[in-house]
Amino acid sequence: MVVHESWWNATARHADIVLPVATTLERNDIGCSRSDHYIFAMQRAIAPVGKSRTDYTIFSDLAARLGFVERFTEGRDEGEWLRHIYDRFRQGAAEHGIETPSFDDFWEAGEIEAPRPPPQVLFDRFRDDPEAHPLKTPSGRIELFSDKIASFGYDDCRGHPIWLEPAEWLGAPAAERFPLHLISNQPKTRLHSQYDNGGYSQSEKVNGREPLVLNSVGADARNIEDGDLVRVFNDRGACLAGAVVSNAIMPGVVQLPTGAWYDPAEPGKAGSLELHGNPNVLTLDKGTSELAQGPSAQSALVEVERFDGVAPPVTVFGPPTVVRE
Repeated sequence: MVVHESWWNATARHADIVLPVATTLERNDIGCSRSDHYIFAMQRAIAPVGKSRTDYTIFSDLAARLGFVERFTEGRDEGEWLRHIYDRFRQGAAEHGIETPSFDDFWEAGEIEAPRPPPQVLFDRFRDDPEAHPLKTPSGRIELFSDKIASFGYDDCRGHPIWLEPAEWLGAPAAERFPLHLISNQPKTRLHSQYDNGGYSQSEKVNGREPLVLNSVGADARNIEDGDLVRVFNDRGACLAGAVVSNAIMPGVVQLPTGAWYDPAEPGKAGSLELHGNPNVLTLDKGTSELAQGPSAQSALVEVERFDGVAPPVTVFGPPTVVRE
């Protein structure tokens, strides 16, 4: 397993080879998306730190060692690729009658404002003339029943909307053993798992772990107080978390955000206690249906108990062990 990373995070810790890669502050780039109103010249603030290199440099060197560097780089370095990409954008804009500055002027200015399309009502053209502007469905219309999906014969994805019992929920027999429904929401202090090592994300930790929100009714029944260290578990695994008692969540439900850097007590051992509060050890590794294969993380049952022992420390934020030969 080979990864290129800027931080010694959970992914890097489980890799065989780690290639240190420059951050966005250490390389040049162009920043924009389809919904942005500006295009930004992302000029590097500092040179790559230590032995880190940019993604493009790393992959160019790998391509050279594999014997096809010219096919990969097409003879361009980083700066030449930025000019090439920008010039293609300028050409496309010109075809629509839109004037844009040269690359040098854009790079010096730092940004340019993109044209803003007029407000659009969803499906407005289809609504005005369904025959002239059909939808991308077999019938060209809004379909409440799909012959195509029905033809697949999937028991868990019919050709029409239908309620199907979740794999795990409070109405299932498994709730007798694991009576709490786990909601693993997106965190408010980071994007997924990014910057979990940052100060803002760390400021919301409880007892050094990811916060688990539970109702006072469930907390009282389990002799759990606000700030206690708790063990969250089911048949798939267990993790430690910091209790946050709040009546903002309904009884029978607990909330543990995604993205805490994975920190198993015994790496490589199935079922090892996760020390930091990562709900991936609790959720189902199962797609939403045979057709969709989306995540089904919100359908998981757990139990929670106060952790009274001496908890192993969270180690995922520590630096790697350096072995000098």
